[in-house]
Amino acid sequence: MKKNITLSLLLFCICMLAQSQNDSFQKKEFIYKGDTLRYRVLFPKNYDKSKTYPLVLFLHGSGEKGNDNTKQLVWGASLFTDSLNRQNYPAIVLFPQCPVNQSWMTITERSDTKFNLLDPKEPAKPLFLAKKLVDFVQKTEAVNRKRIYVLGLSLGGMGTFDLICRYPNLFAAAIPICGAVNVDRLKKVTKMPIRIYNGDSDNIVSPEYSRNAFIELKADGSQQVEHIEFPGVGHNSWTPAFAEPDFLKWLFSQKK
Repeated sequence: MKKNITLSLLLFCICMLAQSQNDSFQKKEFIYKGDTLRYRVLFPKNYDKSKTYPLVLFLHGSGEKGNDNTKQLVWGASLFTDSLNRQNYPAIVLFPQCPVNQSWMTITERSDTKFNLLDPKEPAKPLFLAKKLVDFVQKTEAVNRKRIYVLGLSLGGMGTFDLICRYPNLFAAAIPICGAVNVDRLKKVTKMPIRIYNGDSDNIVSPEYSRNAFIELKADGSQQVEHIEFPGVGHNSWTPAFAEPDFLKWLFSQKK
């Protein structure tokens, strides 16, 4: 009984600490031509507009959709609020939230782990708004335009691929985690540093998508793509990815 109480208290403290850290992200709304995108933003400690900082766009997965402007911080936010990381990698970090019944990317499900990866002329509205949000923050904040990054997991990994293929000149690097892409689109990003993560036992998004993206990029001449696959890991490959000791070091070392 004492052990269970101790464990419960420990979990409660961890949750409260995570909530406290997430409170460092300010709640905001971005409105563009009548459409609203809720988002959270983290500014560097001692933010100084006379300097410039990297800009990071993080795209959450389908489980974090909503209108509460909170759920999108479940995965990944603590990476950026960690005190040592904030000290070593000061940055402006954006966590937009995709509304329920919408998507970062236009897809239809074909089977349990496969999808029809459609390539419409225009991006899905939430992704379009996320891009416009990046444009807005570039204009209004102290952003180093040579160090703009995008990363995302699951549906957000798909959105990451979609975004860099549509705007290849915007981003200095990308990290799609357990995502998917129509490989015919990747010719536009062969010069971009890209790290692709997935688990080899993923039963939600087939690991073949990540493997094929890597193969295609290498075949097209990419010298800056990496593929890291975790043996025995299912869909939550973002957990070991975020635990990689050089995860942020690699990202923040990239520039155009």
